[in-house]
Amino acid sequence: MGLLVIMATAGQPVQAAGEDDTRFKQIRPQFIAALGDPGANSGSGAQSWGVWRLDPGPRGVWLKHYERLQAAGGVAPARWQFDEADWWVEENGLIMEKPEFPLPPGKYVVTGGREVTTVLTIHPTDQDGDRRWELRGDATIHDVTHLRCRSARYTPATPDRPCSPAKAQMSEFPVAPGGVMPPVEGCHKQDYSVLFIVGVAVEG
Repeated sequence: MGLLVIMATAGQPVQAAGEDDTRFKQIRPQFIAALGDPGANSGSGAQSWGVWRLDPGPRGVWLKHYERLQAAGGVAPARWQFDEADWWVEENGLIMEKPEFPLPPGKYVVTGGREVTTVLTIHPTDQDGDRRWELRGDATIHDVTHLRCRSARYTPATPDRPCSPAKAQMSEFPVAPGGVMPPVEGCHKQDYSVLFIVGVAVEG
């Protein structure tokens, strides 16, 4: 299916500035974990962006059930492996599996499920190890961020201090749309924007 089908399915306009002959096919939604200035239209650092091929929410484990996850050797019911040195939480208080890093170079139809659907280009890694990214037209990361989806990555703040989901406060969930994820004692927190992929470029 082409971009027009994706547009009709999403019910949203695609920003058309700088269009080329690239064809796109619709896919089951995937989810990008993106870092960057919400107001930016392009930038560098896409090598630090990840992607969930499956919706991680339904595959998650509630923070309040962390002890059960521990007792299972860190293996979630959905068969992903918990990493105590690098773990993710979504807006409702579910521990999620890690995304796949990095998001491969290519062209993606992305949306935040609000007003804008456009094309995200991830460029190949350059000689300095950087990957540049850009959104078609004048769309910004904020425009294609799904504000109701929040995600954060938690890692130990210092090597000698534990960073455990057991320290998270369930009273701080759910997080309001567009809000920041709560801190956890002993952890460094990195908030990520969540973008939906609804189409990918077709080669040839």
